[in-house]
Formats: sequence, C-alpha cells, structure tokens
Amino acid sequence: MEVIFQLFEQYSGARPTQHRVLAGSGSNRVYYRLWQGDNTYIGVYGADVKENHAFLELSKQFACCGVAVPKVLHISDNEQCYILSDLGDESLFFDHIAKGYNEQTVALLHKTIAQLPRIQFEVAKQLDFSICYPQAAFDKRTVYWDLNYFKYEFLKPSGIEFNEALLEDDFDTLCNHLLAVDSPTFMYRDFQSRNVMIVQGEPHFIDYQGGRKGPFYYDLVSFIYQAKANMPKELRESLIKTYKQALQPYYLTDDTTFSQNIGLFALFRTLQVLGAYGFRGLIEQKAHFIASIPFAINQLKQLLAENNYSAYPYLVEVLHAMVEKYHTATIQPCIDTNKLCVDVFSFSYKKGIPTDYSGNGGGFVFDCRAIHNPGRYEPYKKQTGLDQEVIDFLEEDGEILTFMEHVYGVADPAVERYLKRGFTHLQFSFGCTGGQHRSVYGAQHLAEHLAQKFGVQVRLQHREQKITQLFNCTKP
Repeated sequence: MEVIFQLFEQYSGARPTQHRVLAGSGSNRVYYRLWQGDNTYIGVYGADVKENHAFLELSKQFACCGVAVPKVLHISDNEQCYILSDLGDESLFFDHIAKGYNEQTVALLHKTIAQLPRIQFEVAKQLDFSICYPQAAFDKRTVYWDLNYFKYEFLKPSGIEFNEALLEDDFDTLCNHLLAVDSPTFMYRDFQSRNVMIVQGEPHFIDYQGGRKGPFYYDLVSFIYQAKANMPKELRESLIKTYKQALQPYYLTDDTTFSQNIGLFALFRTLQVLGAYGFRGLIEQKAHFIASIPFAINQLKQLLAENNYSAYPYLVEVLHAMVEKYHTATIQPCIDTNKLCVDVFSFSYKKGIPTDYSGNGGGFVFDCRAIHNPGRYEPYKKQTGLDQEVIDFLEEDGEILTFMEHVYGVADPAVERYLKRGFTHLQFSFGCTGGQHRSVYGAQHLAEHLAQKFGVQVRLQHREQKITQLFNCTKP
C-alpha cells in the first residue's frame, strides 16, 4: 500500500487524503481508490510486471483508437504500480443487468456491442502483438490451456467419469475447428459486462490485459453468453444483429458460417468459463464463482440443445452427463437477493448430496433412509412422495411424522435466527436411497411449512425427479 501512496505523491505532489481497497474478482491485482480533495483516482498494484506492461501498452493503443478506457496517469519505474483515472462505480453488469433487462439496460448493451468491431479491428491495425501476455495469439497452446483447465479444474472435481483418450480425440477436433477460423483482429478475451463501466451514459472498458490476436467470434460470444447475465435468447439475437451491422465496414461473412462459428465459440468459451469457476469456486471456494456455476450449466444445456455438435460425439456425451449430474433448474431472476431465500432439496444418496451454490459451504442434511421405504412394494415403485398413495403409506406407518417433527424443531429456529441476522441463504436437503419417496415427502412438506409459517422465499428442487417449485418468490 505504501508504494501506491508514494507513487501517487510523485504524480500529484501530495499523499491521498483517504483511500479504500476495492473488491477484487478473479485476479491477484490489488486496486485502491485514492482521494485528494473532491477528486478520486485508482491505484493498482500487480506483481506480474509482464501483465502490467501489456495493460499499459494496450491502454495507449485503445486511447489512440478513440476507445474509452481509463487514462494512465503515472507509472512506477518497475511497472508494478500505476495510477489511473477513476471511471466510478457504475457497472453495466451490477448496476444494470443484475437489476433486470429494462429499456435502459438493453440500450446500453447495444451501445457496448456496437463498439466491439472497432476495438477488434482498429486496435489491431497498429498493435505490436508481441507485447500481449501471456501469449501473443490465440493458438493451439492457448486452446489446450482452456480445454485442460476445464477438464482438470471442473470436470474431474465434479466427479464425472470419462475416458480421457476419447475426450482428447474430440478436443483435437474442436481445436482444429477453432483454429480454422482466422481473422486479423485483437481478441479482448474477457469482453463481458462486468468489464464495462458506464460513465455519463457511455460504456468504458477495463480489464483487457489478457488480450491477444485472435478470432472476433470469441469476444462476441463472451459478451452475449456471459453465464450470470442469463441473457434471453431474443436479446442475444438482437445484439448479434447490432454487432453484424457494426462489423460490415471491416469484415463480411455469410449468415450460415457466422451462426455456425458463434455456436462453436460459445461452446469453447463456456468450457473455459467452467474451468475458471471450477478453480476459483470448487477448489478455492470463492463464493461468487460457486454461485455462478448453475448459470453456466444452464447455458451449456441450452447450447447443447440449440447447436449441432455432432463432430464431438464423446465430448457431447460427457457434457450431457455433467448437466445431468448438476441437475440445475432454470435460475429464477425474480428472487429478491436482499431477503432470505431457503433452498430445499430431495436427492438420492447414490448421486451425492446437493451442492450449495451460495458459497456458504453447505446446509442441513436429513437422512431419511431409516424410515420404512414404500419403494420396496410394487404398487409404489413408479410413484413418488408427491402421490397421495405414497403419502398415505408413510403417514399411516407414522415414522415419517415423528421424523418431520424433529426436522421442524431444527429448521424453525434456524430460519428465525437467519431472519433476525439478515442472512440471505439457507439450505435443507433430504436424502434417501433413490430420491423418490421418503426424501421427496420430507422436502415437500418442509418447503410448504417454511413458506407458510415464515413467508420466506423457498426454492424447492426434487433433484432426481427434475421438479422445481417456487414459494413466495415472485416480486409484485
């Protein structure tokens, strides 16, 4: 921190009157907001000098091309620290997309995507790509970095069984198809709404230090398929039209090829994103990345349904198995994230305890396997704990009623305490052998009980039955 203060003093003639460390995300750089009177600045410390150098050189090139980026005001001799102009706190993602796709947000999205071709083609004209870090161009090495990132940081930690040789065969084919798409353009690499700041109604761009030479499709899909943005299909299609209009002065392509390449790069980008979520979330246990996993899984599910990936049959088989394992229901944007939301699951122990995507590390898990199992009897084998015949069987036996009394005795005080403390997430899971009868009964009854007694938001998922139900989740 002291080196930042000293650098700022070199630039302004005085030390900052106050400072605040800004929240980071996936990088190891440290950002500070510095005050001097009514003016604010951003101080940055990064240990990776080559990455810093790439950012500083790219900033010059962006500015020369009229692209709105932070101004570089002062740089330390060793390039470990630098001072930037402050673009403020208004983020395209957090202050607009996260609050809903209203008219203003959609207009900002179109403004942003319309600038992308200029960044990709104009910046590339004068750029010395040798300054790019860690790689000058999108090539076989970088493709495999991302594919292996997905394989080792997400797929394997997820417990998915796969034949590595067959998977690598499809990786080879996918790599060849990606590298066959060539364009003389600057690839921003992380062009997404989190890296767009809004200043006086206009988009400004940050976090481009990983840019390199590469195909323009990558940035387009990074933006329109940003996992947590959860962008509706109709909006994606309208943004593609805006992008294609802005692209015309630089590059012409037929609609069929354009659509095929979007599907190709959307798949690749989603695998890369899952790799990042796996490392930062499943391994480092960072809450933001854990919470993002369901959005990426849902997006992958949509891509598999909407595109022909028959050239990669084994990869597709593995991805379907992965989607099936996560059993992620469609994310409901109507849930008020400022209030307590209770997730209730039923599940089969054979398929593992449900993951807590909130980043809290888990919740209450109730084992229903000691209760008399209706699934042992032929009349109930095709029914679930939602069917009246199964409910009657369990309640007449009586074990489930005693069990649920104890569950309510644990759950009710927990909900009361979470409400008093202003917590926003609590999870309960009910497991049995098949996730069909006893666990379904328990989860259903607890969800209804909590929603009625406390009026809290409840998301109920009968995982093995692929049934989702929401209680008190719709905003007026």
